[in-house]
Amino acid sequence: MSDGKRVHPSKVAGDRASLTSFLDYQRATLAMKCQGLTGEQLKQKAVPTSGLSLLGLVRHIAEVERGWFRLVLSGEDCKPLWAGSDGEPAEFQVDDADVDEAFSCWREACEGSRAVVDAVQSLDDTVDFRGEVISLRYVLLHMIEEYARHNGHADLVREAIDGEVGE
Repeated sequence: MSDGKRVHPSKVAGDRASLTSFLDYQRATLAMKCQGLTGEQLKQKAVPTSGLSLLGLVRHIAEVERGWFRLVLSGEDCKPLWAGSDGEPAEFQVDDADVDEAFSCWREACEGSRAVVDAVQSLDDTVDFRGEVISLRYVLLHMIEEYARHNGHADLVREAIDGEVGE
């Protein structure tokens, strides 16, 4: 994942293979958006009125991966990886962030997510989470949507940093 190489999803695969390969494609797209930048560039806030940076997006999506797959689907107790002094999530606060740690946490979160998906038999299997019934299918679709939205943000941030435009 860290090399930014993407494998295009099959145009004829079944539901499960399609969903998981589209999610992996989106993961690889975010890696590609970050590829070749220095730590300072990854921390750069490209729009003065926003706290959004590529590193913040990587840290955020690591938290989202952990939340949906480990907390929701597996029922694990997942404390935030990056919390502020007030206990609130702080993944977008990257001024003093460790770039290698962020990418390592993201890769681990993705591997953990894949393991959770592999352990669930059917896309239609559900869990009860805080009074809501949630299927694996929903989580995979939601994660594709989450990555796609943030990859759009990453496109704009990357272009502001060095003029590189994405697909």
